[in-house]
Amino acid sequence: MTVQRFIQSALLALLLIAAALWLAFHRDQINADALNLWIDRLGSWSLVAYVAAYAAATVMFVPGLIFGLAGGALFGPFLGSILNLSGATLGATLAFLVARYVAGNWIERKAGARLRRIVAGVDAEGWRFVAMVRLIPLFPFNLTNYALGLTRIPLHHFVLASLVCMAPGTLAYTWLGYAGRGVLTAEADAIRYGLLALGILAAVALVPSLLRRFRDPVVWVEADELRRRLGSKEDVTIVDVREPAEFVGALGHIAGARNLPVGEFDRRVSELAGLEQAPLVLVCRTDKRSATAARILRAAGFAQVAVLRRGMEQWNKEKLPTETTAVGP
Repeated sequence: MTVQRFIQSALLALLLIAAALWLAFHRDQINADALNLWIDRLGSWSLVAYVAAYAAATVMFVPGLIFGLAGGALFGPFLGSILNLSGATLGATLAFLVARYVAGNWIERKAGARLRRIVAGVDAEGWRFVAMVRLIPLFPFNLTNYALGLTRIPLHHFVLASLVCMAPGTLAYTWLGYAGRGVLTAEADAIRYGLLALGILAAVALVPSLLRRFRDPVVWVEADELRRRLGSKEDVTIVDVREPAEFVGALGHIAGARNLPVGEFDRRVSELAGLEQAPLVLVCRTDKRSATAARILRAAGFAQVAVLRRGMEQWNKEKLPTETTAVGP
């Protein structure tokens, strides 16, 4: 943790402690009627102002937890969930657009290695990667919004995946906020609401283990590493899973690669017989199809299967040697 992040975390912790102490000493001054009166005075503009504030805070890296709890306390579990999800989605979309069209270079410097992992994940999985990082907080929410703006994912895929997959966590935090308000106002259902929210959070926390159980991770190999292995005459079989026209197309293929399109695996995987324990490296244009092919081969019993990260696009970007002549299977 950097000094800056430590200071930010410490300040946030002090803010939360101060808020808790203030609430403890002023509990009698806070009640549901006072909150409702404040909302009523603003009318429907309170909803617009809240969503706008949430969106702006997301763009400015303010932790969403603050608004998640506040939405439940101010507007109740149902309307609060809608407003929180709207604010979070709008803010994420604005950050995405800022990164894509305005501040890409700054975001790239800010994200560093994290950005490279996000870009690689999106290149391999598309909207499914966005869904995963929304369900599982692998990366900081605010930074992820900007980093995803530097990938090639379409805007509508980003927005829809974010909207749907942020819903469980948003609902949980909103209900926790409502339960906290219930404690202050001595509502009998407070404990029930809190337990329900914690149950949702626990269910979300189980997603990583479920994903690991039902889906094996992809083993990646970088272009320079593969070039080194081939140059040292390692016994590596390259399987190019693109269509034949792509195999001899503009990007070419790696010398000695076998062309076995992923769409023909069901009837041609026998061509790889005898290589079940041998190292295989799968290649496509990016790495989406080769990642799919890797899972098929592992399910078929192939033990050493890796995928060339970013595929032939990266291979060509690094100006590594290619061929365009068709070869045997």
